[in-house]
Amino acid sequence: MTSSVVTRRLHLNAFLMSTGHHEASWRLPESNPFANTDVEHYRELARIAERGTFDSIFFADSPVLFSDVGRRPAGSLEPTVLLTAIAAATSRIGLIATASTTYSDPFNLARRFASVDHVSGGRAGWNVVTTAGPDAAKNFNLADQPAHAERYDRAAEFLEVAFKLWDSWEDGAAIADKAAGVWGDNAKVEPIDHVGRHFQVRGPLNVPRSPQGYPLIVQAGSSEDGKGLAARYAEAVFTAQQTLADAQEFYADLKARTAALGRDPAGLKILPGIVPVIGSTEAEALALERELDELIKPEYARVQLARTLRVAPEDLPLDQQLPADLPDEDEIEGAKSRYTLIVTLARREHLTVRELIGRLGGGRGHRTFSGTPDQVADAIQEWFEGGAADGFNIMPAVLPSGLVTFVDHVVPLLRKRGLFRTEYEGTTLRDHYGLARPGGRAKSLREATA
Repeated sequence: MTSSVVTRRLHLNAFLMSTGHHEASWRLPESNPFANTDVEHYRELARIAERGTFDSIFFADSPVLFSDVGRRPAGSLEPTVLLTAIAAATSRIGLIATASTTYSDPFNLARRFASVDHVSGGRAGWNVVTTAGPDAAKNFNLADQPAHAERYDRAAEFLEVAFKLWDSWEDGAAIADKAAGVWGDNAKVEPIDHVGRHFQVRGPLNVPRSPQGYPLIVQAGSSEDGKGLAARYAEAVFTAQQTLADAQEFYADLKARTAALGRDPAGLKILPGIVPVIGSTEAEALALERELDELIKPEYARVQLARTLRVAPEDLPLDQQLPADLPDEDEIEGAKSRYTLIVTLARREHLTVRELIGRLGGGRGHRTFSGTPDQVADAIQEWFEGGAADGFNIMPAVLPSGLVTFVDHVVPLLRKRGLFRTEYEGTTLRDHYGLARPGGRAKSLREATA
């Protein structure tokens, strides 16, 4: 594929998950099966991504045990704590962590992300999730998860409160006038006095305004409610799309929703996930993919698939296609978009349950692609230039080797084609994504109510 005139640059985020996104990656001889709690493992991955001038790294999270402990490395470090350790080992790369609006309070999360932004020198990002599934609810004194619409309504107010808290300190509030004996200007720090349907928060925040003003806001839901939240608040969206046509449709829809709300669509970066399995030849890449798929234990994977589809495992014979009488999406209260993606993939390609498990084992519904560095670069360029993506959420099947291969062999091709930066041009995460630092609202709010 030849390069065309490029007026914008790719954004690349590295989605880091223990030994890699393929569920059997931990079984490879070279993998560290305890990488999920190894801080130095993640520091090294961040340094590799920074060497490749990635915009950011990202950690998923859930306030519930993420996986059957028999299936793959289970249990994860709290990501904002992990980011502070990584911040000390890096200097430029953005640091994005997931945190739930359903099982947290705005003051605590606003403080935590402002703190990470200070610790990292302006490199923090927050992936806002509402957390699907009943298991998490039972960890927080609830019998079941709140309804889908209720979770998103809470998330919207949660973000509004967080913005107010981050803006409760104006820039320049800290004077540090030793001669006068005045450290800060009380007139530039004020309560927010928020009273809403879900929250009552006095404020102000007990952390000064951070280097970025507030962290980059990321969102990952693709349901109707998720897209509505993203269009109103998000600055980057991580999404799962299997085909170019689906990705183009999602991209156009979300950009239009953003514009309809009076926002500049260029201020919202859409990054589909891709799981690259890279070899020096296509045959080598396909051989690695087969090796990984053969290490999947289908008895574990079928239980997880059944949970996602809201059916019993015995209703999913491995060598038959999905049953015809699956629940409608309207009946699903959690992870609606991922449910639809999985069912659509299985129906479109007439996959058996065993084949579907193999497809999901690499990326849980994200696009998997096996090939040479040139083929991977071609696939990325096609979607980027075809109105389907502003960049990509890179999800190596195996870590660290998959990330090393991508940085050493795919990134140089993207640079040569003029698609990607050769060096960092700023110091903050907002700089990397080409987004302006938000101005403080505290003064304007006071003047509006004076």
